[in-house]
Parts: sequence; structure tokens; C-alpha cells
Amino acid sequence: MRRLLALLALYLLAGAPWAAAAEPVLVTDISQHRIELRQGFTGAQLLLFGAIMSPDGGGPVAGAARDYDVVVVLEGPAHQMVLREKRKVAGMWVNAEYTTLRSVPSFYAVVANRPIRQITDPRTAAIYQLGLDSLQLSPSDSIDPARETHFAKGLVDLMQRQGLFHQDDSGVTINGGVLYSARIDLPSSVQPGVYTAETFAVRKGRVVASATARVEVGKQGFEKAVADFSQKEALAYGLMAVAVSVVMGWVAGRLFALF
Repeated sequence: MRRLLALLALYLLAGAPWAAAAEPVLVTDISQHRIELRQGFTGAQLLLFGAIMSPDGGGPVAGAARDYDVVVVLEGPAHQMVLREKRKVAGMWVNAEYTTLRSVPSFYAVVANRPIRQITDPRTAAIYQLGLDSLQLSPSDSIDPARETHFAKGLVDLMQRQGLFHQDDSGVTINGGVLYSARIDLPSSVQPGVYTAETFAVRKGRVVASATARVEVGKQGFEKAVADFSQKEALAYGLMAVAVSVVMGWVAGRLFALF
């Protein structure tokens, strides 16, 4: 809270640049800008908070809770993914149709102060990717819209069950008419990389202001050393892994032979 008050004071002192702005300004911050993935990491919770400020430098917008909605999106590094559909043929599950998605976020969470469908229209939601049904996954091949929707729903369901996709239409709280806060949980399975937290202020269905913060998620200690070694010396890492497996197997065999 002290960090937020300091940011508010800074923006009030720099009120002159706001004179030309026609829309409110978002002042935002995040509780952690770096998360370390160490042995025994069980997840983390991020607190995103800020205020909706007047464009004329006059301080917080009066009645912001009535006039504005707030949507917060936390997105992890995107990567390409091949998504396969399984079908039961002659009593066995086999791979059937598949598609390649070029832009799948490794983590995606969206929270808002009320249902997104009530905040804005589907077109605006798609432009800013507000909501699980508005993600732009960019199929690499040309597929018909119905098939694309089918695969997208399957991916979203899979990622939700893994705790990597999340949507909460009541996850943002607006206090005192101007201050907002949101909590987003990161599971233990999150991938390292730079995560982007983007906050949107929406008025009458239109995004009128946004602010971005970044969180770096990275491995530290022994885990980082092993990860770096596996990437820089892939052959040596592979040979070492095989050697360790052989030795462990031999030791286990000797122990079983003794008993």
C-alpha cells in the first residue's frame, strides 16, 4: 500500500502531462516482480493493485466504481503447440485430427469486477483477448471456424484442468470508488519466462486506459544450474542422464539381490 501511495504522489506531482489526455490514467503495481522457482516450489500468489486517476491531474476519479470496470490479464510466454484429438477405434484410443497452434500462452488468467460479457462486446474482448473464449491462438493451417472453435475449447479445457488457464469474473475488487486490487494464483507447474500483467479500465464497453507490469519467473540455485547445463551441453547432459540411470539400476539390482 505504501508503494501505491508513493506512485499516486508521483503522478500528482507530474500532473502537467495529463492535460492533453482525454481519458483516465491507470496507476498500477504488482506485489512481486520476480518469482524464483526453487526445489519444493508450491506456487505463488500475485497481488495486482492500483487506482483510476483523473486525466487532468486532479487525483483519483470520483465514482470510478460506478463509471469504470477493471479487467486484469496475466499471461505467460507463448509457444507453438500441436493439439491432437483422440478417438476410439476398434476399442483402442488413437490419434485422429490435429492442428498446430502458433500462439498458446503457457499461462493465462483473467479477472474482472463483473462478468466480461457484461463489460464489453465480443469484438472488443477479442481485440484485447479478454476472456478464455477470446484467446487468439493463431492456427498455422487453414481450418474452418467450427473446427478451430472445437480445438480451442479442447485446449482451454485441458489447460484449465492443469491449473494453467483461469477466469474469475468477480476477482477484482474496487475499494473506495478508486482503488482496485486483484489476486492471481500461479501453480507450481508454471514455466519460467517473463509474464505480462495488463490492466484495462473499461467505460461503456470501451477500453479507455491500460497499464502493463511484468513479472520474471525463473529458476534459481541447483535447478537453474541443471537447466542451463541441459541447454548449453545437451549431448553431455543426455549421456550423464543415461549413465546415472544405469548406475541407479545396478545399485537397485544389487540391493534386491542382498534381500
